[in-house]
Amino acid sequence: MPEPRKRGRKPKPKTQTQTETESESETIMPGTTKNGTVASHSLPATTTNDSRSTSPARRGRGRPKKMRKHADNSSNDNHNSANNTNSNVGHVASPERSRHGEGNDITILPPRWESVAVKAVPSMDAVVKVFCVHTEPNFSLPWQRKRQYSSSSSGFIVGGRRVLTNAHSVEHHTQVKVKKRGSDTKYLATVLSIGTECDIALLTVKDDEFWEGVSPVEFGDLPALQDAVTVVGYPIGGDTISVTSGVVSRMEILSYVHGSTELLGLQIDAAINSGNSGGPAFNDKGKCVGIAFQSLKNDDVENIGYVIPTPVIIHFIQDYEKNGAYTGFPILGVEWQKMENPDLRISMGMRPGQKGVRIRRIEPTAPESHVLKPSDIILSFDGIDIANDGTVPFRHGERIGFSYLVSQKYTGDSAVVKVLRNSEVHEFNIKLSTHKRLIPAHINGRPPSYYIIAGFVFTAVTAPYLRSEYGKDYEFDAPVKLLDKLLHAMAQSVDEQIVVVSQVLSLFHFLNSAFLVFRITASFSVFEFNSFVFQNFH
Repeated sequence: MPEPRKRGRKPKPKTQTQTETESESETIMPGTTKNGTVASHSLPATTTNDSRSTSPARRGRGRPKKMRKHADNSSNDNHNSANNTNSNVGHVASPERSRHGEGNDITILPPRWESVAVKAVPSMDAVVKVFCVHTEPNFSLPWQRKRQYSSSSSGFIVGGRRVLTNAHSVEHHTQVKVKKRGSDTKYLATVLSIGTECDIALLTVKDDEFWEGVSPVEFGDLPALQDAVTVVGYPIGGDTISVTSGVVSRMEILSYVHGSTELLGLQIDAAINSGNSGGPAFNDKGKCVGIAFQSLKNDDVENIGYVIPTPVIIHFIQDYEKNGAYTGFPILGVEWQKMENPDLRISMGMRPGQKGVRIRRIEPTAPESHVLKPSDIILSFDGIDIANDGTVPFRHGERIGFSYLVSQKYTGDSAVVKVLRNSEVHEFNIKLSTHKRLIPAHINGRPPSYYIIAGFVFTAVTAPYLRSEYGKDYEFDAPVKLLDKLLHAMAQSVDEQIVVVSQVLSLFHFLNSAFLVFRITASFSVFEFNSFVFQNFH
């Protein structure tokens, strides 16, 4: 009895090609096409374990993925399992594929990384670790020195077989050594120059082995706000190199703590810890845009670090190359006030279109004291107009204090200053020089000046002396009259000093008053010595 016909479309007769294909049936991952991607609405594939099977495998929509033929032995089964695993991994990573070998073998190649756009890697091999042994002077006993102590910081190699680091990293140094990344050898270094105002020091190493296989760091342009920066160095917490990243969050005239001066600086949000000092800050092109040198530590702030920008670094290097030594950053030598009050501008005779700042005081030791006068209105500096708030155009959408223009000059350079005096405009060609402080901020590595007579120990007042005698908070704890000299007084001559009696030796404590007559203040500042006006030790 004939078998009843089933409903549906009549199956087509099989061709020879289809029969051969079915005899080579392979395992197809459920819902997977030939190229390894997941096919939507795909039907589950039937796995054929024997090439001699007579029942064809059901195919899902699209072209099936071809795999190696299954073999009868267990070793080939393990190989097929490994191929299936690699196929899944390749789908996740999307690597490139190529076909070669027997039949339909698939080989997964690694991705071509050279075709991927990546950020330029900074030259970390040029970053070194600086080891320094310090011996600070003893200001209480100025003929002695304090006990030695060691510190470590960071630095980096620049052109001319030189190394840059911070000035406070090698202050009062007796020995300096540097070690390259990945090396176990410390090389003896020589300090070429120290810039106290800009907090930069220049080192060199005589050993030729130190310079082998190291490329110097290249300097980049001044970054813009929100530009990415990477700080590299050797901070505390480990012995290997450390990398922190952030962005430029602010750019303005900053107060340099070590130099007690104000220069251009960058504020970043990357972490700068102890030991990072002297390390480079790279941009996303791998070029150095600054030197890490200080950070803000406060309970109300987090991750505020400061970087010395490239204009200050280049100024320091060119100053050393030009003069053979560091000569400093010049200043204008005036104390000025803003002219934002319209009534004040009218009283000073300024016309509606004129802008500038008013001179309050002039340093007596400054060269411009011979041409400028108090109450003069500075209208421009070297042809650049100064606003009523003391700023000048910097970049697009940015303004900066006009002291930036002065700091770009070198000691001994001339500048044209336009002033308004008695409603008349005058122009003066002024020769710029460095600042002469009545109480110096540093002693530049020299031992402190002192003189002993009849048991009295006389010494010159400096900021390190105040810090040694009254602690880190000397600006609050030191005598008021000394602080007034520090913050407001101006030197009347180049060689003027503030001299104090630091102590009285016990051997002469009961004898000195009978032989010597002093006129001193409550802070023990010496004005006269045996009716001789005391100006300095010389």
